[in-house]
Amino acid sequence: MTIFIAAYRPSAMKLKEIPSSLYRQWNLSRTSFAKREVKDGIPIVVSLASIPSRLHIVHLTIRSLLAQSILPEKIVLWLHQDLKNSIPKKLSILEGDVFSIRFSKLKCSHRKLVEPLKLFPETPIVTCDDDMMYDRLWLQHLYEEHQRWPKNIIANQARCIARDEDGHLHSYKDWPLVEQRCVNTAALLPIGAGGTLYPANCMSGEVLDEDLFLSLTPKADDLWFKAMSLRQGTLSIKSQKKTKEPIPIWGSQKESLKKGNISQDKNKAQWLAVSQHFDLNV
Repeated sequence: MTIFIAAYRPSAMKLKEIPSSLYRQWNLSRTSFAKREVKDGIPIVVSLASIPSRLHIVHLTIRSLLAQSILPEKIVLWLHQDLKNSIPKKLSILEGDVFSIRFSKLKCSHRKLVEPLKLFPETPIVTCDDDMMYDRLWLQHLYEEHQRWPKNIIANQARCIARDEDGHLHSYKDWPLVEQRCVNTAALLPIGAGGTLYPANCMSGEVLDEDLFLSLTPKADDLWFKAMSLRQGTLSIKSQKKTKEPIPIWGSQKESLKKGNISQDKNKAQWLAVSQHFDLNV
């Protein structure tokens, strides 16, 4: 069995985070991973997507994935097909038995999960971000949680979809971060931050409907995947493994969906659109 992992979109980096970020970047940059082979790796493939403005730094994310305590079968980076001739050398030199680059016609971030679902419909998938450097135990901890709860979606970071006493949806910024669980278990929303593991067959087949997700949730792939898991009746849970938070890559937050989605409450609007379309009672 193969598991696919597909990219935590932080706010602006805090001043105190800069030294640790720069040190981790330096440490990863001086380590060679190009010839690392999978022999006793776990049956997992890591999948993430990136954008043109991050092509110069995404190699650091890949290096952090190659430095995991246990290796996956594959790490796949999904880029838009227009970037085929624009791959930086510091990224391309990492390609080998473990890491590969694939291309998609999709420009939206949904491709990090939609594309591997097309190729590997019977395999679990995990998603991670392209602007973070992951702790070496990150993948191991997600896999251990998956072994405990093989049918559940497992998130390192999550929020509770929240409504007021009259049933009106709160603004996304008021959806509380989850420490353990939500009062309404169905309301736990994996937010991609830190990595989310999706087991095989955990979402409705509608997940691949490009017209629908571009219409209902064009800038919020996490909300689309949540809706599709609800359609399938799959429970999402927060990992109880204590894993160090990923470190943001210095200079990577110049372009981020989070700014508009939260400041302009676009996440709320998109969740209303998708939940009303599918009549989701969450």
